[in-house]
Amino acid sequence: MQSSVIKSSNVVVRFFVALNPRKEVNAVLKKEAAYFGDIVILPFMDRYELVVLKTISICEFGVQNVTAAYIMKCDDDTFVRVDTVLKEIEGISSKRSLYMGNLNLLHRPLRSGKWAVTYEEWPEEVYPPYANGPGYIISIDIAKFVISQHGSRSLRLFKMEDVSMGMWVEQFNSSMATVQYSHNWKFCQYGCMENYYTAHYQSPRQMICLWDKLGRGRVQCCNFR
Repeated sequence: MQSSVIKSSNVVVRFFVALNPRKEVNAVLKKEAAYFGDIVILPFMDRYELVVLKTISICEFGVQNVTAAYIMKCDDDTFVRVDTVLKEIEGISSKRSLYMGNLNLLHRPLRSGKWAVTYEEWPEEVYPPYANGPGYIISIDIAKFVISQHGSRSLRLFKMEDVSMGMWVEQFNSSMATVQYSHNWKFCQYGCMENYYTAHYQSPRQMICLWDKLGRGRVQCCNFR
């Protein structure tokens, strides 16, 4: 939030938060949203299976509330080097539709364990190419397609929001316009790496540490919790 590009309004940041089962938590959240003006409260309960609805809401905000050329979705434990991500986007032709992140190809659904997916939920043997959820970017034409399909009730929803986005981009790619898929490991899925673009699973202490290091011109991880 303290990045110069955000302060100059070239980049807009919002936190998308759904409702808590406890009314007092929602009351505090509402106060914070009113005070800072950077929280979008969504009208459904906050749970994993509904995260995909947050992604649709992020697309709606980028299309309807601001004049964004690109939308970046990230998790709340992801630290973003905003300037570096912008430079990476600038290296791609603005005439091309863009899907950028740490891309997975031919990933198979896990059929057991914590992240198990049933055949009813996903009958196919592999997922479409998709960017990992901690941080990825889409061009605004893809976001418009997502909300248009959702508005006409023809958008297929899946509980893993990053796979859902991969599915929607694949649909857009085959029916609307050719998408440039841009892969980079520096959109970190697990933790942090040297010269990262995004670092994931970062605690508040680590985020402050990463920010302080960037302020001193050092792109280094903070390996503590």
